[in-house]
Amino acid sequence: MVSDARGPAVKIGVESLTVSFSGKPSLRDVTLDIPSHEILSIIGPANSGKTTFLKTLNRLIDFIPTSRVTGRVLLDGRDVREDDDPVSLRRQVGIIFALPVPLPTTVFENVVYGLRRQGKNGKKELDALAEKALTDAYLWDEIKDRLDEQAMKLSGGQQQRLCIARTLAVDPQVILFDEPCSALDPISTAKIEEAMLKLKKNYTIVLVTNNTKQAARVGDRTAFFLMGSLVEMGLTSRMFTSPRDKRTDDYISGRFG
Repeated sequence: MVSDARGPAVKIGVESLTVSFSGKPSLRDVTLDIPSHEILSIIGPANSGKTTFLKTLNRLIDFIPTSRVTGRVLLDGRDVREDDDPVSLRRQVGIIFALPVPLPTTVFENVVYGLRRQGKNGKKELDALAEKALTDAYLWDEIKDRLDEQAMKLSGGQQQRLCIARTLAVDPQVILFDEPCSALDPISTAKIEEAMLKLKKNYTIVLVTNNTKQAARVGDRTAFFLMGSLVEMGLTSRMFTSPRDKRTDDYISGRFG
């Protein structure tokens, strides 16, 4: 694996991470650092282990009985598999999936769902936190008069930003995006990307995307995964102009994948 030199402070450190399912490897000996307040774009063809990588960062992988994980994932220097309760970890490391999954309730109750589970029920506090989360998700101006409507009445793009707001409301440190725009139109995609670029001021973001143009638009750094291995990682500006590995160049240029 080829990597640029380490830059800003590391938020997530991954050391010799290997993940298998029923003995079949999905990730092989992945080592990388994710700096604080940056967007890491992860690209690669199908079955490269990208989603597995995300689910290992916040231990969603634990829900798969056949999974086996070796190596370490460090959040601010703490081993998440040894030092962190998984429920607490998932509040710190939130995830947005490819398809929006709003709860079958109102827009407002979607946003404050996690807050209520934390024991916060004061109306003024919930109102303020919901407005902030929806604003940060670039959704407040569109739906501020629709908070009592059922979330399923929102458009697909609005539902995805609602899911982002729900994640932001519980004040995570890291946000994982797994193909968040794969089912969205270009206008909704642009709004999600704009939100990501603003959010990195306060959060560390990891974006898995099959859209190399999206990776180039928003990623500070880009990692290329292939068949479960990290082939190359570096500054996005370099990765898309002068990749050091021919396989990276072939994928970015569309010669395979």
